[in-house]
Amino acid sequence: MADLERARTRLIKHLSWEIADKRVVEAMSRVPRDCFVPQEHADAAYDDRPLSIGFGQTISQPFIVALMIQALELRGDEQVLELGTGSGYEAAVLAEIARQVVTVETIPELEESARRVLAKRGYSNIQVHRASKTLGWIPDAPYDAIIVSAGAPSIPEILLGQLAWGGRMVIPVGSRWQQDLIRITRNKDGNKVENLGACYFVPLIGEGAWKD
Repeated sequence: MADLERARTRLIKHLSWEIADKRVVEAMSRVPRDCFVPQEHADAAYDDRPLSIGFGQTISQPFIVALMIQALELRGDEQVLELGTGSGYEAAVLAEIARQVVTVETIPELEESARRVLAKRGYSNIQVHRASKTLGWIPDAPYDAIIVSAGAPSIPEILLGQLAWGGRMVIPVGSRWQQDLIRITRNKDGNKVENLGACYFVPLIGEGAWKD
């Protein structure tokens, strides 16, 4: 436990150098990543790298999680949609900042395990849903921010339609093997699209993304 705490302290210090939004760093300091990784990877929970969570999925690198959440420019009163619950870690970090988090997951086993760990951690402002073929979660739209933890071949129109005017979406866009992290701000006079740099995520599956 002492080794984990030292590793956690090092990681948060590293993030504080790289991430300008201190609310994001503080949120990540409050969420124990070791609670969201398989037991066999617990010793590496605070390494700044992705880790396998089974089913061909990973818990993302902490720096990438922080960078994506920072790009949403959350103030604290937002409803946020997350695509790709995975372990539930990113949803937990989001819930430390946002008013409400709606998260969807395609893999039943991950959805169930994330639901359990988030409930155990006491998060009452996170809704976990099983993803359908249609991307997103239309019943609770529009969202002030959308974060997508899987790579799409292009910006899905179905997700833009679930984003409030003035809202921001962060999504990896590109091939199955390499993407660019894109931020889209939805405006009535034309969407603003910004490239935040290269990244790699598992494929986003569903109508408007990859077929399988």
